Amino acid sequence: MGDRFRTIVDLDATAEDAEALAERALAWLVAEGIVLAEQTHCVFGQPVRPPGPHWARTAAPEDSDGNPSDGLAVTTGRTVFHGGQDQAEWADCPGCGGRTLFGPGGEEQDDPWADDALSHGDGDAADAGDEEWQLFSAAVGAWHATGEGYVECRHCAVDVPVTDWIWQPGCFALGHLGLEFWNWPEFRPEFVAELGRQLGGHRTVVVWGKL
Repeated sequence: MGDRFRTIVDLDATAEDAEALAERALAWLVAEGIVLAEQTHCVFGQPVRPPGPHWARTAAPEDSDGNPSDGLAVTTGRTVFHGGQDQAEWADCPGCGGRTLFGPGGEEQDDPWADDALSHGDGDAADAGDEEWQLFSAAVGAWHATGEGYVECRHCAVDVPVTDWIWQPGCFALGHLGLEFWNWPEFRPEFVAELGRQLGGHRTVVVWGKL
């Protein structure tokens, strides 16, 4: 069946404050009884803190009966967080809201869910989507290596930092702090929002996947 993970990524944490923010988040999670303070074992080489007595406070109602089987791993430092299997299908410009589609049929569409936007289309359309992804992939690689990477939005012609683009939910995030919960049920939105407040009101996203 494989191992599943859900990573809450702090989009506003910097390289300088990531460690302190991680300690703040862990202190709150331990105080709330969501995880235990002790690191008891490892998942894929990462030390984890096992679920605490009140782990169910994190779980969406439909998943509250699915006990977590592993714990929390914390990642700090410049990291590309991804779901591990699927490429993102789109990213939105934070300035103008224009959407760029990746893969087959990659030309931008007024309606991204239109049939022609989701169809495989001809080779030229597929190549356009692949080319878009290559631009973003190169910018992500540059950011990971140097801390800076930009993609020009085809809608507004602005060079946008790759960290500012709004990615399809669940599959992709760039940041310096990630709280990675292994084999936990789906989170309730209120828990994710409260964790963001504990991190100083920072923006957070959840990336999920399976290995």
